[in-house]
Amino acid sequence: MTHRVAVLALDMVVGYDLTIPPQILREATDKDGEPLYDVRICGLDRSPVRVGSGFTMVPDHDASILAESDTVIIPGTRVAGPRRHGVLPPEVGKALATVPSHARIMSICTGAFVLGAAGILDGRPATTHWAYADDFRELYPKVLLDEDVLFVDDGDVLTSAGLGAGVDLCLHLVRRDHGTEVANRAARYCVVPPWREGGQSQYIDRQVPAPGSEGTAPTRAWALRRLEAPLDLSALAGHARMSVRTFSRRFRAETGMSPGNWLTQQRVEHARHLLETTDLPVDAVADRAGLGTGASLRQHMRAALGVSPLAYRKTFRHT
Repeated sequence: MTHRVAVLALDMVVGYDLTIPPQILREATDKDGEPLYDVRICGLDRSPVRVGSGFTMVPDHDASILAESDTVIIPGTRVAGPRRHGVLPPEVGKALATVPSHARIMSICTGAFVLGAAGILDGRPATTHWAYADDFRELYPKVLLDEDVLFVDDGDVLTSAGLGAGVDLCLHLVRRDHGTEVANRAARYCVVPPWREGGQSQYIDRQVPAPGSEGTAPTRAWALRRLEAPLDLSALAGHARMSVRTFSRRFRAETGMSPGNWLTQQRVEHARHLLETTDLPVDAVADRAGLGTGASLRQHMRAALGVSPLAYRKTFRHT
């Protein structure tokens, strides 16, 4: 069955956030071009919902569709109770109470305030827009907030940082459900990167490099073409013609992560692609991805995805 997604628009919804799930998820199709997600937008009722950008939208559905949904998404909102007082409006609480126990719940940007007010995020890792992190911590101290990431996947509850990070989260959802090939196809159609590196910290009040300054992007592109080769910090810094110290500092400033962590992430992503698209043995996949042995690949995939290479292939190879 097509996976049913309900996007709940609350008053003063963030218009950009609202349009991300239907745009991204509706472009996820199987090999025959059939849609993999049925995405519907609802309000608490079918009354017009104000959008923070200065217009009003009329949803096609009311909150009754939440009860029959497999995933429920809360876009960013300025609704006063969760945003300012840490309380959930009764009508919102009543609507969320109808969400099936098997369903995933997601938020984009300040939609995390709604999940926080509902108690859904208590004791869980989560994220939201970095500009509102202090407000969020004050209102919801039980949540394990990390504003330095683009999104957090905690199994049945997922949260994203601000605005464009909602695109990253929706593509991650497609990748998690159907593999990288389907996610990449959706990303290509929407003309967005299929995967963004690093944490959200790279977007927080950082000074733009001076014109003419050289960054680490050419070296990253160089490294991606030779992931199977031995690449250490000295080799990367040497290619960039920088000292190790300067290279490490600039790399972290541009990507939000260390060169070593970035390289491991890219190798795991390449291994996932090989597992999905080839019949290579696990040891051969590990070698081509630059992760050495099958044991090393298993360790990294369990750390990153919680599954073994063979279990991952079994799930996604046929798609």
